[in-house]
Amino acid sequence: MDEEVVAVRRGAARSVVTGLAGLAGAVGLLCAAPGAAAAAPEADVAYHGRVALARGELRVWLVPWNEGPSELPDSTVRLRLSAELADRQDLAAGCVRAGAREVVCETGPLPRHGQGRHIGLVLGLKEPVPEVVVRIDTWWDGGAADRNLANNQHAVLALDTGDTYAF
Repeated sequence: MDEEVVAVRRGAARSVVTGLAGLAGAVGLLCAAPGAAAAAPEADVAYHGRVALARGELRVWLVPWNEGPSELPDSTVRLRLSAELADRQDLAAGCVRAGAREVVCETGPLPRHGQGRHIGLVLGLKEPVPEVVVRIDTWWDGGAADRNLANNQHAVLALDTGDTYAF
């Protein structure tokens, strides 16, 4: 994992944008109670959604779920593409570009046994390609223990046909 993950906390997408200010805040949270051992919440984050690729445009719709047993105040989902993103993107609120092929989005609060906010993205690619692999995973979860990573790590192959592929 990259060192940048340290900068991500509640308000995760905004922290990536604020750079060093976010890092300072995260360090402050880590140092706030030296010696205090807080038990990490246990959650089972999952993602369900679909992707479609047509003429250099990738559409992604996903819903984060928390199967419990604890609620999460926030987490961050990461989408990594096998193709480069166009230079300019009009991203949904709570989402930021994290690299030439990556976007991260806040999920919002994840209630126990409930869903977070629906995330819809239309991502322009740098150039049209016949296919794109979209990898979806949790980038940050507030330190929660997640014993079932199988439902929050997906790799979806989308062909440039306009067809929808579910995960």
